[in-house]
Amino acid sequence: MGRERTFVLLKPDAVHRGLVGASVQRFERRGLKLVALKSMNVSRQLAETYYAEHKRKPFFEGLVKYVTSSPVVAMVLEGDAAVAIVRKMMGTTNAAEAEPGTIRGDFGLTIGRNLIHGSDSPASAKREISLFFRPEELLEYVRIDEPWLSE
Repeated sequence: MGRERTFVLLKPDAVHRGLVGASVQRFERRGLKLVALKSMNVSRQLAETYYAEHKRKPFFEGLVKYVTSSPVVAMVLEGDAAVAIVRKMMGTTNAAEAEPGTIRGDFGLTIGRNLIHGSDSPASAKREISLFFRPEELLEYVRIDEPWLSE
């Protein structure tokens, strides 16, 4: 897999429930490097672009309305197999079925308020990162523990 970057969005329910810090802490403790982080309001235009793959689905308008309703926290994480690791740490989309120990399994209740989004592939990560961050917002640095995290 190798070193890669992935996009994570903490949705309005995570922000309102005070789960931003707990979520970021889990990723950092796992060894993923935080290379970008911001709290923001998502515009309708950004939401429509972000959810473009769902444009013709009946739940599209609800997704857009929800993600634009309140602040979110967007971040970029880096590490070996970051996409797969973040997906596993988030748990299944339906929070009611997510495994304990995952973010959704520990904090979520429903599919519609499932707290978090993470890119499903390196290609999606690249696309989503470019929607939410300018290149100069992505930090380059070496964490002091990096030599101990991978071979």
